[in-house]
Amino acid sequence: MADSLDLIRYISYLNSRWRLIGVSCAIAVTIAVTVSLILPRQYTATARIVIEPPAGSDPRGAMAVSPIYLESLRTYEHFASSDSLFQKAIDQFGLRASLGARPLESLKRKILKVGLVRNTRILEIACTLPDAKKAHALASFLAESTVELNRSLTTAGDESLLQGMERQARDARAGVDQIEAAWSKLAVNEPVDELQNTMKSAVATRASVQQMILSAQLELADSADREKQASPAEKEQLHKDQSNSRARLEQMRQQLQALDRQAVEREGILAARIAHREKLEAERTAALAALTAAESRLRQARSDEGFRGERLEVFDPGVVPERPSSPNLPLNVLAALLLGLLLPMLYLAVELSFQEQRAGSRRGVFHALARARDE
Repeated sequence: MADSLDLIRYISYLNSRWRLIGVSCAIAVTIAVTVSLILPRQYTATARIVIEPPAGSDPRGAMAVSPIYLESLRTYEHFASSDSLFQKAIDQFGLRASLGARPLESLKRKILKVGLVRNTRILEIACTLPDAKKAHALASFLAESTVELNRSLTTAGDESLLQGMERQARDARAGVDQIEAAWSKLAVNEPVDELQNTMKSAVATRASVQQMILSAQLELADSADREKQASPAEKEQLHKDQSNSRARLEQMRQQLQALDRQAVEREGILAARIAHREKLEAERTAALAALTAAESRLRQARSDEGFRGERLEVFDPGVVPERPSSPNLPLNVLAALLLGLLLPMLYLAVELSFQEQRAGSRRGVFHALARARDE
């Protein structure tokens, strides 16, 4: 009940002092209008860039953009707001002369605002200057420079990647050429077909020598049988023939042993040459596979050139602003009006409270005097 009475008394007090509130509001509005008209006008121009995913990516992935991907796109904010790019822009448009010799960081904070539109792939570049045309030109320049910077970085990355893949392809081709040269040299220095033909001829020769040995052994056996029935003169002749046959048989046996030794040696040489060829053939197959893979990767990289990174495109270069962004006269007047209302209301509340405290003190003194008189 006491709070309701206090509120009613406060409202009645405000009603009795309405002129003060009205004067306060009028003064605040007048000051706001005067200051807004005195302050220099600033114009804000905005250019917008759309960030498209790489051309080779799955189009379904572009529809389901994750928060992590959107956060990664903030990289392009640093492209647009880099100190070097801003320095180039203020030098190109001569902003030092109109804005004064202020630090670069201070100018950038005052003039430039870069940011991604929430939950989109749109990058906004806003520039605020006293000259509307310069603000628009600066925003357009920064947007186009950001797109060009991204394109140059993508091109440089593609060139570096292609150079590395071309070097790999050259190395693979050199390896194949080296193995081909070794293969040609091997075919000349270590022939296999000729050695195999020689071994076949040696087998035939060995078979012939074995046949001759058998024939000689049969002749000796036949001569021994005839010796039993021969006359002394015939025996002498048979002894000579047997001696000759035994000598030829010994020579043929030695020839057979030599052929066997040569066969063993040739088999060893043939096995070594075949093993060498198989090893070189395996290396050749691996080198050709590596060359094919390197050339395939190189062709794929060349076909994907320029489509690996995000693609930036200025879809809205903006227009020359026709209305100033600051000072905002309606907003300033509204804020001044609110202050003109709140400050006197606060002052009157304090004043009413002070008056009630003084009235309470006086009543306490009067009551004390009255009690003293009655006593």
